[in-house]
Amino acid sequence: MGGAIQRRPYHRSDQGAGVPQNNIPTTRELEQSGFVARRRLVGQTMSVLMFLSAALSVFVTTAIVVILVTESWTFFRQVPLVEFLTGTVWTPVFTDARFGILPLLVATLEVAVFALAIAIPLGTVMAVYLSEYASVRVRETMKPALELLAAVPTVVFGYFALLVLTPLLQKIIPGLASINLLSPSIIIGIMILPYVVSVSEDAMRAVPNGLREGAYALGMARWQVALRVVIPGAFSGITAAYILGMSRAVGETMILAIAGGQNPNLTFDPREGAATITAYIVQMSLGDLPHGSLAYATIFSTGLVLFLITLIFNVAGFYLRNRFREAY
Repeated sequence: MGGAIQRRPYHRSDQGAGVPQNNIPTTRELEQSGFVARRRLVGQTMSVLMFLSAALSVFVTTAIVVILVTESWTFFRQVPLVEFLTGTVWTPVFTDARFGILPLLVATLEVAVFALAIAIPLGTVMAVYLSEYASVRVRETMKPALELLAAVPTVVFGYFALLVLTPLLQKIIPGLASINLLSPSIIIGIMILPYVVSVSEDAMRAVPNGLREGAYALGMARWQVALRVVIPGAFSGITAAYILGMSRAVGETMILAIAGGQNPNLTFDPREGAATITAYIVQMSLGDLPHGSLAYATIFSTGLVLFLITLIFNVAGFYLRNRFREAY
């Protein structure tokens, strides 16, 4: 009774011979066969690969920040920070060089605001429809089709804005220039729809059905459930979708370089053309600026400003997600 149970090793020839098939190998047998050592080696290898993957992203981000700061330091040693942030004229390659970034900054934020004015309401309505109204078949068809917009090259969007949308808008809006900020803003708003709709719909679908059923039991209509229960319950995820769309709109390059213009112009009228930060970086990167010159250093100083803008948006989104996050 107190003796150890003797286990007979299971052989392939025992199949179908009436021998019980539940012979589980012992730990010692597994170690002797090398199985444990192989599993341990695989686990350690995957841990190292995962660590290197995470460290690579941190290294790349740190390297970008270091390069932007060190290259921008050369610029700010010659140009006062106050003049850079408050100046209204940006002519770094002129004889009388002026380095006021306000024209580029205003155009960048103006495009982002107009794009979000299109993407947020339209994307929220589409997300509510896919989450609360659409059938499973419709949802599984429309959502991938909408996400295909993210696969369209931005160059195609840019020429569509320049050659198709702008002539149509000129027939409706008087005084609209052939190069303007309104047309690319509309296209960027459409381009970021997949980000807003997909992330918002995922957040709405994560709201427990028990909250919906309780609201229906209280006599609420479907639209009331969506507005008063689902959207507040998914507010942190919806906010993340808006921040993601905002960051994408601020960092857009080719659409604005093609259809928005490359002339730094301090204007609040979207019917006029103006250069954004990204469009200016593209313009200067393609030029023949001598390396180490002050005009060349403006590429990194404007890039640093763009990095800080996206960082502020991401920090704000992180705060809002933690502030209004609902745990179910």
